[in-house]
Amino acid sequence: MRMRLLVPFLVLLLAACSAGLSAARPAAHHLAARPSPSPSPSPVYAPPPLSLGSLFHPTPEQVPSDPSHVRTLLVTGDMIPARMVNVTATRMGDFLWPYRPTSAFVANADITFTNLESPLFAGCPEYETGFTFCGDPRFINGLVADGVDVANIANNHSGNFGTEGVDKTIALLNAHGIKHAGLGPPAIIDVRGLKFAFLGFNGVGTKIDREALKEGVQYARGLADVVVVQFHWGEEYQPLPVPAPGLAPDDPVQIGHLAIDDGADLVIGNHPHWIQPVEVYKGKLITYAHGNFIFDQNWSVDTMQGVVGTYTFYDKQLIAASWKPVQIVGWGQATWMAEAPAAKILQTMENRSNQLAAKLGEPTE
Repeated sequence: MRMRLLVPFLVLLLAACSAGLSAARPAAHHLAARPSPSPSPSPVYAPPPLSLGSLFHPTPEQVPSDPSHVRTLLVTGDMIPARMVNVTATRMGDFLWPYRPTSAFVANADITFTNLESPLFAGCPEYETGFTFCGDPRFINGLVADGVDVANIANNHSGNFGTEGVDKTIALLNAHGIKHAGLGPPAIIDVRGLKFAFLGFNGVGTKIDREALKEGVQYARGLADVVVVQFHWGEEYQPLPVPAPGLAPDDPVQIGHLAIDDGADLVIGNHPHWIQPVEVYKGKLITYAHGNFIFDQNWSVDTMQGVVGTYTFYDKQLIAASWKPVQIVGWGQATWMAEAPAAKILQTMENRSNQLAAKLGEPTE
């Protein structure tokens, strides 16, 4: 009898315990672990559009320091180790002399691109005057010290000693691991997986072939991520880019615009032997002349000056540029300007750039 009374009691007790456990324990679908909060994604860097204001007055955040995305291209003005540069270095027995003060900086870039406006070969005559240029092949050590990766040889003096002079110069460059642009296919440089293509065109003593320009840029576009085109153009000793009737008949502004329209990412100009302005056209940069780098034109202040340009890319996009002024001393040695005259040169360059923009009806900011 007692056992019968206990059975219902035990059943009720077990039911109550079960209910209590169910109430204390959340339902199965509530037992799943809550997802951990996701870390906030890093902001994607969006390069600001180029403008003259941002180029000459950059802000610190304009140039990120992430080496996986940033590449630097350094460009010099006209390099002409000929005439009195050649004579002086030969007499000194020092063919690094023109380059030594600037080489550490010039070599410190992912790519260094120069305009080599003189054939280099053994037996080059020592001309002190005139307009037939050549240099001793030992000047190649200066290019190596400068870390030159590509030399543009599409200019009006590379052929001063005919095909033989050109061939010997190309062979010398090749033997020292330096590629050439301007005669033949584009030079391609791979910088940590990003490919740069370099083209050169001469417009001094001839017109620039528009169709060849378009075809060359489009061909390079298929080989590389960034296409850089250097032109030899314009009238010498002028503050703004203008054609030279009978000698350099193309308008540099028109040709620079065509190159961008054809697909170039950056246009580099040389030949005027003065520092000229830069232009932002359709979001791309055109530099009209870097002035002289290595040359013996010591007959005027302007021809003994130049700038070395550093062009900074974030992946495929140019995001910044800076220019370091040089003063040529003696018979062709490039040296860095002191702070005050350097600032004056950059201000002049900015003023000329704003003047050109106003002439073309383009914004400066």
